[in-house]
Amino acid sequence: MKKKLSELAEYVGGTLIGDGDAEISGVASIDDARPGEITFIANPKYLRKLGETSASAVIVSKEVTTADKFLIRAANPHLAFVKILTLFLVKPYQPKGIDPSAQISPTAQLGKDLTIYPYVYIGDRCRIEDRVALYPGVYVGGDSVIGEDSVLHPNVSVYSGSVIGKRVILHSGVVIGADGFGFVKEGKTNVKIPQVGRVIIEDDVEVGANSTIDRAALGQTIIRRGVKIDNLVQVAHNVEIGEDSIIVAQVGIAGSTKIGKNVILAGQVGVGGHIEIGDNVQVGGQSGVGQSLPSNQAYSGNPAMPHREWLRTVMTLPKLPGMRKILTDIETRLKKMEEAISLKEKEK
Repeated sequence: MKKKLSELAEYVGGTLIGDGDAEISGVASIDDARPGEITFIANPKYLRKLGETSASAVIVSKEVTTADKFLIRAANPHLAFVKILTLFLVKPYQPKGIDPSAQISPTAQLGKDLTIYPYVYIGDRCRIEDRVALYPGVYVGGDSVIGEDSVLHPNVSVYSGSVIGKRVILHSGVVIGADGFGFVKEGKTNVKIPQVGRVIIEDDVEVGANSTIDRAALGQTIIRRGVKIDNLVQVAHNVEIGEDSIIVAQVGIAGSTKIGKNVILAGQVGVGGHIEIGDNVQVGGQSGVGQSLPSNQAYSGNPAMPHREWLRTVMTLPKLPGMRKILTDIETRLKKMEEAISLKEKEK
């Protein structure tokens, strides 16, 4: 594929500086780009690479006005590059039909233009909507729904009764709708609580490899529109994650917790059960969240606290040994003073 620079600038809503008839045949990073390719610089500290890259054109911020390269100036260079990357490298969907080895219930409803690879299983009364792609080894339990244009990569398991929205991407090894971790004590015995709810995943959600989203005990576990979940994430029963939130790798969210919109949970955050995290909250990596967090703030640490407070705490930690020595010295001096005062009192 080749595109004129003028076409690319118009496509991303940018301003072109240079020859609009110049042709671009590919995309690459700033260090790897070759003549005929386009790259981008989003961080000003890399602007020095404008003169070093072999790329024919560079997408930059609107503050950059001149360079020895053809430029596309954009409000968000990274986003503009992603759009061009998608244009060049993401192939339009081409349905491949249904492989004969797939096991599909006669009561399942199948949409148009499907791609169903070998050894897929689709259970009773499932609904698979138009242009869905199910890769080898996918399991879709009975009474489940897979929305149109969704992609389930190899060995994804969707347990019965789950609802997957439109344009959802589930990467390899994802498990949707396994039993929540619910038990009640009878003496010393752990008695299993039946998990009879379901999972609902709304439109435009992406779930990374080997992540798990448990079905509700009663009711539903809900992943709202536009949520992005990284690899190796555990979402427990009856959790709700709000629209456009980002959950990074190795996060664990305990049962019945509600997470607001546009929340970011960084890597290895642990979230306790039966709490609420407000909208637009950011939680730093490896933090432990044991109580509800109000909206529109950043938190870090274990237990999680406002980020600036945590920074002050962390800055104090290296000083504690010295402060302890000073405190011990003060205690020793006070004790000697008290002993001296006591001795004088006795001499009276």
